[in-house]
Amino acid sequence: MTDTNPSSPLTHFDARGQAHMVDVAAKASTHRVAVAEGRITMLPATLALIQVGTAKKGDVLGIARIAGIQAAKKTSDLIPLCHPIALTRVAVEFDIEPDTHSVLCRATAECTGQTGVEMEALSAVSVALLTIYDMCKAVDRGMVMGGVRLREKRGGKSGEFVTG
Repeated sequence: MTDTNPSSPLTHFDARGQAHMVDVAAKASTHRVAVAEGRITMLPATLALIQVGTAKKGDVLGIARIAGIQAAKKTSDLIPLCHPIALTRVAVEFDIEPDTHSVLCRATAECTGQTGVEMEALSAVSVALLTIYDMCKAVDRGMVMGGVRLREKRGGKSGEFVTG
């Protein structure tokens, strides 16, 4: 019996349709990079608090950066079928977008290994945005997070993926 169901493109299911962790033992170790992004939109006054660093809980983006890095490191604890990965680098960056009253978060995750780091980059962005929400909810419960997506992936058998 094979590990995956040949009739399904979903690799996390075996031939009987049961969930399992994908076997990556035969995959080559390569340098892998993933970049994800997402955005949180808020009231102009909330964005101003973030920009000047006067939010009640302190440096919102600094704390969100640390939370994003921590989330990337804990991805396999949060998403059941993800492999634990020895990350070699995680970077979380923010762009303030005054015209849309939003903050764009971009996370890059890297490793040298047998499986990719897309989930780690996506987790970093999601938790960084949630942290911004948590730190600012006292003044703006109407913030909206969205657009979380994979922007780029390099390394591994499936090659390069880049979206515009």
